[in-house]
Amino acid sequence: MAKRNMVTVDGNEAAAYVAHKVNEVIAIYPITPSSAMGEHADAFSAQGQTNIWGTVPLVVEMQSEGGAAGAVHGALQTGALTTTFTASQGLLLMIPNMYKIAGELTSTVFHVSARSIACQALSIFGDHSDVMAVRATGWGLLSSNSPQEIMDLATIAQAATLESRVPFVHFFDGFRTSSEVNKVEQLTKDDLRAMIDDELVMAHRTRGFTPERPFIRGTAQNPDVFFQARETVNSFYLKTPEIVQKAMDRFAAIVGRQYHLFDYVGAPDADRVIVMMGSGAEVAEDTVDYLVQQGEKVGLLKVRLYRPFSIEHFFQALPDTVQVIAALDRTKEPGSVGEPLYQDCVTAAAEAGKDFRIIGGRYGLSSKEFTPAMAKGIFDEMTKSEPKNHFTVGIHDDVTNTSIDYDPSLNIEPDDVVRAMFYGLGSDGTVSANKNSIKIIGEDTPNYAQGYFQYDSRKAGAVTVSHLRFGPRPIHQTCLISSANFIACHQFVFLEQFDMLENAAPGATFLLNAPYGPNEVWDKLPQEVQEQIIEKNLQLYVIDAYRVAKETGMGVRINTIMQTAFFYLSGVLPRAEAIAAIKEAIKKTYGKRGEAVIQKNYAAVDASIDNLFRVETMDKVTSEFKMPPVVPPEAPEFVQTVTATIMARKGDSLPVSALPVDGTYPSATTRWEKRNIALEIPVWERDLCIQCAKCALACPHAVIRFKIYDPAVLESAPPTFKHKKATGREFDGMVTTIQVAPEDCTGCGLCVSACPAKDKTEPKRKAINMAPQMPLRERERENFKFFLDIPDFDRTQAKTTTVKGSQLLVPLFEFSGACAGCGETPYVKLLSQLFGDRALVSNATGCSSIYGGNLPTTPWAVNKDGRGPTWSNSLFEDNAEFGLGFRLTIDKQTQYAAELVDQLRDAIGGDLADALLNAEQVTEADIAAQRARVAQLKERISGLDTPEARQ
Repeated sequence: MAKRNMVTVDGNEAAAYVAHKVNEVIAIYPITPSSAMGEHADAFSAQGQTNIWGTVPLVVEMQSEGGAAGAVHGALQTGALTTTFTASQGLLLMIPNMYKIAGELTSTVFHVSARSIACQALSIFGDHSDVMAVRATGWGLLSSNSPQEIMDLATIAQAATLESRVPFVHFFDGFRTSSEVNKVEQLTKDDLRAMIDDELVMAHRTRGFTPERPFIRGTAQNPDVFFQARETVNSFYLKTPEIVQKAMDRFAAIVGRQYHLFDYVGAPDADRVIVMMGSGAEVAEDTVDYLVQQGEKVGLLKVRLYRPFSIEHFFQALPDTVQVIAALDRTKEPGSVGEPLYQDCVTAAAEAGKDFRIIGGRYGLSSKEFTPAMAKGIFDEMTKSEPKNHFTVGIHDDVTNTSIDYDPSLNIEPDDVVRAMFYGLGSDGTVSANKNSIKIIGEDTPNYAQGYFQYDSRKAGAVTVSHLRFGPRPIHQTCLISSANFIACHQFVFLEQFDMLENAAPGATFLLNAPYGPNEVWDKLPQEVQEQIIEKNLQLYVIDAYRVAKETGMGVRINTIMQTAFFYLSGVLPRAEAIAAIKEAIKKTYGKRGEAVIQKNYAAVDASIDNLFRVETMDKVTSEFKMPPVVPPEAPEFVQTVTATIMARKGDSLPVSALPVDGTYPSATTRWEKRNIALEIPVWERDLCIQCAKCALACPHAVIRFKIYDPAVLESAPPTFKHKKATGREFDGMVTTIQVAPEDCTGCGLCVSACPAKDKTEPKRKAINMAPQMPLRERERENFKFFLDIPDFDRTQAKTTTVKGSQLLVPLFEFSGACAGCGETPYVKLLSQLFGDRALVSNATGCSSIYGGNLPTTPWAVNKDGRGPTWSNSLFEDNAEFGLGFRLTIDKQTQYAAELVDQLRDAIGGDLADALLNAEQVTEADIAAQRARVAQLKERISGLDTPEARQ
């Protein structure tokens, strides 16, 4: 066999690597977090990479997940080795085809980055609810726990499906494993050739459709034969566990890593055993090792082959001494007697005549953390005479009291593991730089490296936290870092918003990107931050990365600068080696962009060290300010108690009772989330302004507002509030203001690009220009607050068919989480201005659902009358049909209302009834008049107690 390389890849790439090598046709459709598998496969083919038979696989992107499954089904039926990649609702959309593929005993493997199914809300994060929903399809279910296992078990699944003719779902935890970067041993083509039996491949092809050997498959059957025909497959499923184990044994002989259908680790005489599958098993295994060293008799049974479930192999793997089993499920099935793995364990024990206790628990839904502390908490619960059954761990359930206790302070990570956390801003390059760091350490040193990147659903402009571990042994801690010896803050404003030093270990290094030098930065820190630095004896270093980036031609990309500072301070590599490795990574990453880009990055590396300073911290708190409250005191109660907690990155602490039972949340909450992410914000130059309002129209986030109003309101204006005489005959005697919301701006600069008014003596100066945010923040905050209280322009008088007139209308879509400079949201915002007070929004999942309906806050807003867009999202691909349902209801309810008005004509009055039924509803004035008539209608029937009046 050829020598195997150690590579640093994430789970998605590991799966795509094998899938591309052992298939001929790949039908794809993107869905987070599986999209990268399809992208990798497409890139491999575009680069001309061949499979193990020497041909380049054909990759085709379909129009939907259901379409991808249909294409796969068709390709399989014509004899091609075919695969696809999916997750969540995407997998559910494939279920009809999956029943057919299994029923026809067709060999294939689908690779699934297991992800939450949308229920009370959408979630892009990982659990097992999608794969558990396909248990009845007849597919084998094979679980991988780490990137290395993904590469290995993807190969084993392919070998097993060809021999068994049972199709397989090869699944692994979405985000936690699919996106975790780790050091793995890459299988060679020789390894794969040795695993895949060409005779079985030929048999698969021979079963394919061809007019040379015509036959009929997929008939319609009647009651006389369907039942019997359904039972014909039994022998194939009975043989499958042994076939999978044989493939695992063959893999061990070739590669040297041995897997079993159920792998046990722990004390040989354990009395308490956790049974689970997925990435949480990695955490549980480390915890078991730790507890066994402490003398505890505990163990872990890792489930590899979940379907078909082999009772025989299950009990062969369990110690005979076991007294209590805790079966952990990463899914919830409301109304069931227990979750799937728990039920299987109970059934297996009953059929085998075992009498030990079995309890079931739920953990980790939607990538909720599962930690060694939680694993130990479960083992502790199992020691009780009556351990809690159907428990939850990792949350506080104060409604049905399912949760068990654990000690969150438990930390079992060894001291020789470097644990680093990096707080960045989506799209600022932090994640990319950290991925490069992992590759440098994982591939250029004997150390093992792991990287996991914590996002929220939003993309650019949201907080990203990178969790990096480096150490001398393989790293199995598939959980977030809770005790970091290095923390980097890439955005100074985060110090005002998050408790990022909560996870700093005593004596840790704290690297801060700040616009202040080493002699002034200490007093710019909030009191709480100073207290933690002193209490934990942290070593503080500061660098003005944005200044370095600007001076070296990098614009606002600070990733290379902060990466260099990390290597310089962390000591993971000798400094000279680290700098050389960073420059080599730069060459690989940016080589296609030309030598100029490479040299700019090199200059940034060299300048980073010169601008990195150790800060002499004080031994007492000297700051004169505290972290501001997450939301102002005037925010609604729900925002104060729930929304603000999520905004502060402490949503894990919310109890069950705090959350809405049906997923209904208030709108108009982004106004309380002051992100302060813009380095520069627009400044209005009123002397140049021609009052075209194009800046307000172009603004993707509704942070530029335009008003024309009575100058009398200026009597109470702040001294720095700007205004000028309004132009236009219809605005005679009025004044206008263009005002910016400084803390909500993303700094994209689209307003400057859209502005047509230039200073003839200084062409670069326009009627709106960008300026540093921090010196303007406090002043413009007060100006914007005053601006919002200025009476809005009368909608019935605005010329809504003009740019200027439309921008006098209040936007009911504001401060969204869309990327800076988004080209989509200006249209959404305009729609909300024109029609928002009477809009129902049927939303398709995608960017619009994440910037429109993502927790903690939503940009869909309300006007001063409490009216505004109401928004809902159904699934991934049905928003047209979903919206049609809205329309059908409105049409029917309108018809019914008209019928009721006719029935109540005598009580209402003929004139009002006729006016209601025949009113024009075209212009803003028409709509205002109809609303007045509806109010009059309600008043006239308020005293009637009849069914028609109540309706």
